[in-house]
Amino acid sequence: MRLLHAAPVARAIAVAILSLTAVMAQERPLPDQDTFLREVRAKLRTDSSLQSSYIYTETRREQKLDDRGRVTQESVKVYENYPGLPGEQRWERLISEDGRPRPASELEKEMRDRQKKAEELARQSVEEPAKLQARQQRDYAEQRRELDAILDDMMLVYDIRMERRESLNAHDTIVFSLTPRPNSKPRTREGKQMRAFNVRAWVSESDYELVRLDAEAIDTLKMGFGVLARLHKGATLSFLRTKVNDEVWLPSRVTYIGSARVGLVAVLRRSGSSEFAGYRKFSVDTSTTYQPTTR
Repeated sequence: MRLLHAAPVARAIAVAILSLTAVMAQERPLPDQDTFLREVRAKLRTDSSLQSSYIYTETRREQKLDDRGRVTQESVKVYENYPGLPGEQRWERLISEDGRPRPASELEKEMRDRQKKAEELARQSVEEPAKLQARQQRDYAEQRRELDAILDDMMLVYDIRMERRESLNAHDTIVFSLTPRPNSKPRTREGKQMRAFNVRAWVSESDYELVRLDAEAIDTLKMGFGVLARLHKGATLSFLRTKVNDEVWLPSRVTYIGSARVGLVAVLRRSGSSEFAGYRKFSVDTSTTYQPTTR
């Protein structure tokens, strides 16, 4: 009998403790915004560079929608994604489409062709190591300059406000709102596109890394000089990252929904997602044979 009475009491105490913990977390002063944002900026790198030592699978779903938002058609494609060879973007290969695996013979041929290219580049790197290193350093410096220019524009375009502390996927995060300033004059293409979006961002308080980002178009976004395509107001994008191997934050899921006018007549209505999974460290042995290794 006493046990029956004890269980509700224990649950009540647990709820009270959790509630008190949440209140205390909110009462704890938020960090200084300028100092926190400087730390965030120092940590920022493009996800493509962070993914450069990993292989993973990506599942892409795309739905065609009617004018009422109902799904009329869906496609699902699964890709294996590999680090790029020197001087190249990442390499991906389609392994299945709409639940149908590609023939093994096609996949094996693609891998053999890729292996030949890797071996040729390996020979070139042995013959001209200084040239390869110089090119890699130039590429990195250029990527850093481009990222810095985009970040400068972000600070110019947005009124950034620290809102609150929030737990997200077992991580303490700081929530920010980013609202476009009127009449801002960004220099980069990405900065000009930012003016069309309201953004909310969740940033890890301990790691200064982006955990989640939600964006909504508050104006029509013109692309291709406003003739080729226009993304309509109301389109939304959500971006989620996860901590891999307890060492690096990488994309886990991207979702979007919206409509766009293409050309002068056609209106496309789409929703979709990309899910990233199976992150594994990637290494190249002395024979240039790719060997994925788990940690």
